Amino acid sequence: MERIPVTSTSFTSIGYEPDSRILEVEFTRGAVFRYYDVPVEEYNALMAHDSIGRGFNAIIKNRYEFTQE
Repeated sequence: MERIPVTSTSFTSIGYEPDSRILEVEFTRGAVFRYYDVPVEEYNALMAHDSIGRGFNAIIKNRYEFTQE
């Protein structure tokens, strides 16, 4: 999946595949996680948030199944 760089102290890049509804996040320490069945509206809200880290905690964390890549 192609990810785009983000300005964040917690994340390096974020990618999203609308067809599969998979959100992929790369943390600054190098870990990559995939979150499943994430609606495009949630991805858009995350990317529009004034803080990617706070947005991730409010919108994604503990709400979707995930795997570590």
